[in-house]
Amino acid sequence: MQKLPVFFVGHGSPMNALGPNPLADTWAESTKDFPEPKAILSISAHWFTRGTYVTSNQLPPTIHDFYGFPQELFDVQYPAPGDPKLAEELSRSKDAQVIQDDSWGLDHGTWSVLRNMYPKANIPVVQLSLDATKSGEWHYEFAKSLSKLREQGVLVLGSGDLVHNLRLYDWKNQDKPHDWALDANETFKDLIQKRDWKSLSNYQKLGTAVQIAIPTPEHYFPMLYALALAEEKEEIRFYNDIIQSSVSLTSMKIN
Repeated sequence: MQKLPVFFVGHGSPMNALGPNPLADTWAESTKDFPEPKAILSISAHWFTRGTYVTSNQLPPTIHDFYGFPQELFDVQYPAPGDPKLAEELSRSKDAQVIQDDSWGLDHGTWSVLRNMYPKANIPVVQLSLDATKSGEWHYEFAKSLSKLREQGVLVLGSGDLVHNLRLYDWKNQDKPHDWALDANETFKDLIQKRDWKSLSNYQKLGTAVQIAIPTPEHYFPMLYALALAEEKEEIRFYNDIIQSSVSLTSMKIN
């Protein structure tokens, strides 16, 4: 079986789910050059927990984990099936205690992207939570244990934002990135291309711009999962390399 690519997607605003728009169009186009996966494992910024959990639902609900948006967005449903067998496999991990959970579903970090990548919602989807008590290095090392899934027809998707500081978002000048956001984003891209996972995992030591860019790590950690699955000879390609004020939409495809 062909080894599937790995994605990290800067999902930005939930409104990006409602195509057509440049981001949604790019998400749709990104799946055209490889076979349809048997299942999708999503690591979303919006399931940040104490401990590591995996959705075990047969039919995971669509979670609208936001407020203040048009009703059209709350009406969106992404009725993809779950994959209890994949959840069971992940729960047997020797690298972490992964707990099966049927109280969560697919949050907007997952469905806003997948409804454009796979609009038929016919591919089973499982979400893996991010343990808020663990370090960047722990997440990177744990992610490496997921590499075998790529050979089993599972598409791994990390969904977050490299730069994500909503407190400093300038709603009147969304198209003008802050200088610190530009600096941090370029730092991340350079280190990603160098596969310098130690520096990326210890992002707190990367200077003032990065500290402002990552006030909390939940939107950043999904990138570490994607990078951990990149093999030495694989290419890392950036796309949607855009910064809106204080949020980066920069994404990457690894294959």
